[in-house]
This record gives sequence, C-alpha cells and structure tokens, in this order.
Amino acid sequence: MIFRGKVTANARNQKDAPNGIKSAGARSYQVGVVCGRRDPKTYVCDMAGSGTSGLFGTPKQVAVERGLAEFRSGRPVIVTSAGERVVALPVDGMNDQGLAAFRLLCAPGRPHLLVTARRARALGLDAARPTGLAIGDLHNAAAIFSLAARAQVARHLEVVAVGETAPAAIELAKLAQLLPALLVADASTAAIDANEPPLVEVAAEAVAQFRRTAIASLAVVAETAIPLNGGISARFVVFRDSVGGTPIAVIVGQPDLAQPVSVRLHSACLTGDVFGSRRCDCGDQLRLALPQLEQHGGGIILYLEQEGRGLGLANKIRAYQLQEAGLDTVDANTVLGFDDDERDYGIAVRMLQLLGCTRVRLLTNNPAKLDGLSNAGIDVSGRVPLQGPINSDNRRYLTAKATRAGHKLDHILGALAESGEGSRES
Repeated sequence: MIFRGKVTANARNQKDAPNGIKSAGARSYQVGVVCGRRDPKTYVCDMAGSGTSGLFGTPKQVAVERGLAEFRSGRPVIVTSAGERVVALPVDGMNDQGLAAFRLLCAPGRPHLLVTARRARALGLDAARPTGLAIGDLHNAAAIFSLAARAQVARHLEVVAVGETAPAAIELAKLAQLLPALLVADASTAAIDANEPPLVEVAAEAVAQFRRTAIASLAVVAETAIPLNGGISARFVVFRDSVGGTPIAVIVGQPDLAQPVSVRLHSACLTGDVFGSRRCDCGDQLRLALPQLEQHGGGIILYLEQEGRGLGLANKIRAYQLQEAGLDTVDANTVLGFDDDERDYGIAVRMLQLLGCTRVRLLTNNPAKLDGLSNAGIDVSGRVPLQGPINSDNRRYLTAKATRAGHKLDHILGALAESGEGSRES
C-alpha cells in the first residue's frame, strides 16, 4: 500500500500497530515509498520526498544521487561551490585507461590526489583537513592507489593546496562506500564542458546535507513473518531509502511499546554473520541477541547496512589486509583514510520512530550507540552486555575494541589483567 498526501492514524489498538508490536497509545506507522515529516499521530507521505519542491526531488538532491551512481561506475563528477568548480574521479576502481582519460579531460591542468586528514597524518603529514598530494608523472593507477591506501609509502610527498569543495568530494566517495581518495582538477577546461555524455554536476552543500535527506526518505516497503531456528517467532520489516538502501528490523515476539523495548543495533557483517568468521565477535553477538530478546518478552534487532563500522565490505577487507601486516583495527581504518568508526545511527533512530518505539534498552557493548540514540531523542533506559566467546583469532581484535575504542568488554579486560597482556589485534 502506498499512501499519498496526509493520513491520520491513531494506533490505539493492536490491529493499527505494526504486526508483532503491541501498541502503546497513539502511535504511527508509515508505509510508502518516501515519507516526510512525522509527528506522534500523523504521517505525511510525499512522492517527492522530505522537503522537496518537484515531482521527483529537488535538482540538487537528484544530482547527488546521480553523482553517487557515477562514482560507483568509475566516472568523474563535477563538484561545485560558490567559489570553486572541480572535477573528481575516485581512485577506487580506477584503471590505467581511466587514469589516461582523466588526464586528457583535465589537460592542460594537472590533477592531484585528494586524501582525508586521517590519511595525511598516517603518511606523516601535519593535517587537520583534506589534503592534496602531487602525483607528478605517475601514469600507473596501481601506484596512485598505493599512495592512497598503503601503510608505507616511500615516495616524497608534495602537498598541494585544496579548495572548499574538498570535504564534499571526500564525503561523496564515502557515501558511495569507496576509498576516500580522489583525483581532482580544475573543471574549467573546454573538454570537461564538451564531454559527452555531460558530466554530472553536484553542489557541495547538497552533498553535506545528503545523509540527513536519505534518512528522512526512509519508508517501510515490506514485512512478513519468518520462523527462526530455536522456535523463535520473528517478523521481518524491510525499509528502503531514496538511494536503495534496505535496512531491516527483525521484530522478535511481541514487544510492548508501553515499556522500554530490548533493542539490538547490529551492523551487517557478512564474514561474521553469514560465514562464521572467527576474526570478530559480530556473528556471536547476533546469535546471542535473538534468544535474549525472546526471553525478555520480545524485542527488535535493527540490521543496519554499515559493514566494517561504516566502511563498506571492500574497505573492511582492505583493513583486514592491513591488520595481517601488523596494524590493529583502529589504525587500519585510519591508514585507509577513515575515522575509526564511520557509522551514523540516525538511520536507526528513524527506523525506531517509524516503528513507534521511543523507549529502548540496548543490547550492546558500545557506549557510542547509547549516546547516538539518546542525543536524537530516544529514551535509553539501560544497557545489556553481549559477551561472545574469546578465541585465538579474535582476541587481539577484542582487545583493541576494549582498550582503544571504549567498548565495555569486561571479560577481555579481565583476561588481559590476569595474563598481563597488552597485545594489539591482528
């Protein structure tokens, strides 16, 4: 069912609430392709999306969505601001042919490599913002990728000044789940303007606002009951945002919204959740959470598309490669140019609001999740730890989470105290 216009809903009885959730007075539940503003009793669904003025979105918002598609396809995008216009090409996925074509497009200008401040500091530079690096006569895509992602770089580094569009170009690459490193050049050449098909042009200010816009566009698109192993009764509710993201709420039992609901915010982990990787504790926590939710009378797992703490699957595997070379999980992420944790829990807040759940008790070891929900207006009444087993492959990973990332892993700290270890994860 797709709602158009304004629909008033007073979910005062069970049949008006989402299947598997006990209503707590007046609640609202949105179903539609794109939903706008919400209050506790009303939901407004608009085909144009939140705050849009056209039939299919504002031109700037649509341009960012198209820019993401171009980046994922390995094509350059023009990024503009009031005082600057540059063309940017992601290093991630670039081959020698693409590099040669980009150089030709920018001629007579010379592109430089744009990296994050984190990456610049990992290279030994004193940087507080995105940094430009000269690539000189590098005509090999692999060499440029090494400059952007390798732990050790022997090349002499020449810093190049970057403009006001640099943060937006980096953010666009992160939104596309690519390595945050791009070739950038001035976009005033005739070849750029004459390119066919025309290059997509995005406004820096629209990129900066895009995460919030995508969250506001979230809507429920499907739900059904799915029996799980162990006799657990669950209902899967699938959401979709304006760029095709599909986070899922798994409603276990019949949680009572009149009471704090047990909730697990779980970032997707293909290696751990599906294949049982021993390098992390993600799959263990997921499997521990399901029976606990049932024992607590029901609850919700929000399965979020935030692989590798928001880096994306490819970058997570790259981080694993760096860990094999001796770095821990924190340093591996920053060497690649990311923050230690790139996750944004705004999407989880929006999902809870759409489900009518505003009071929660979190199953987590990560205090940042409590802060993220509390700061967005969700009433967090407590925390339930999820302590998975320690093995020889995840011990150092868990140690880094406990000692460097602030996770509440008392069993790890206790084991370290007993053994006197202070090792870093592999």
